[in-house]
Parts: sequence; C-alpha cells; structure tokens
Amino acid sequence: MKRNLSLILVALALSDVLYAQANLEIALKRGSKGELQTRDQLQRLIKTYDLAKWTFTRSILIDEEAIPHSHPVLTLSARHVKDDELLLSTFVHEQAHWFLTQNQKATEDAKKELRAIFPKVPIKPPEGASDEESTYLHLIVIYLEYRADRELMGELRARQIMEFWATDHYTWIYKTVLERPRDIGNIAFKYKLVPRVLG
Repeated sequence: MKRNLSLILVALALSDVLYAQANLEIALKRGSKGELQTRDQLQRLIKTYDLAKWTFTRSILIDEEAIPHSHPVLTLSARHVKDDELLLSTFVHEQAHWFLTQNQKATEDAKKELRAIFPKVPIKPPEGASDEESTYLHLIVIYLEYRADRELMGELRARQIMEFWATDHYTWIYKTVLERPRDIGNIAFKYKLVPRVLG
C-alpha cells in the first residue's frame, strides 16, 4: 500500500513538472527562420531538461535582433541556435532575474553584503553590467546561472560555459563567480535566494 502511494505521489510530481514546462508561451517577434529555429530548439530543451526549479515566468519572446533580457518579457535572441547549452544557460540566467524580482527584499539585503566583499566593481560593459546596482545584482544572477548549469549539464560543461561567458560579456562578473562561488553562494543561501524544488 505504501509503495503504491509513493508511486502515485511520484507520478503526480512528474506530471506537475511536465505541465509547468509545457505551459510556456513562446512568441516570435518577426517569425524569421532564426526565430523559428530558436523556438523549436527551446521547446526541445524544455522537453530534455527538468527546468521546473529554474522557471519563474512562462512568457517568452524570441527576437533575433534583441540582446537577451528578462523584463518586461523574458526575451531570447537567435544567437545560440547552433549551441543548445549556451541557449539553455541564457534561458536560466534570464529566469534567475525573475526569481530575484520575486524576492526583492532578500535580494537587496544580499546586495548590501556583496558590497562589503566587493567594494569596487566595474560599472559598465564588457567587465560589468550597465551600472553599479546591476553589477551587484548580476553577481547573484550569474551565481544562480552557474548552479543551474551544474545541475542541468554537469560541472565540467557548466565551467566551460562560464569560461566562455567570461570572455564574452560581464567578464569580471563571470570570472568573479568562478573564482569565489562559495562567498557568493553563502550570501545567496543566507537570504534564501537559491531556488528549491516545489512540493
């Protein structure tokens, strides 16, 4: 009897995960070939990886001319149509922004502690984000991206992705997360800014 109940609970949990992932609304800005390919690629990745823990908004826009961003609608470009793992990493990065927005007070408290550890940060690209506030925010976002990448793709591939990003954009932030994950992670855990599986 207990075994049957356990199997039923596992089946319900899995159906919730599949329902949540299948429920993403993916819109295209222009309907171009690159956007269509990116949508198909993202739908395939959603079926391949369990992204329930890392999904906080269900509305996705694919705009081949955009720089990926989280708000007001999570927007992805068609830049990584030939690299599943870079698209996946970008997706969880932008989702992490939504998670932190939903936990604004804790995020602000964590940023204050990050200021004490990193009193001087770059405030413009490519080393930093658009300003000081955004650079501190991205220390947490990118830490979460790294955690997600490790859980989804394994330590080796996650590190390779982070090292690639560290030469591409937010270069100081990515390098700092790679060099000091424990310091940033301790703050994220202290303020409960690490997503947990629902249920």
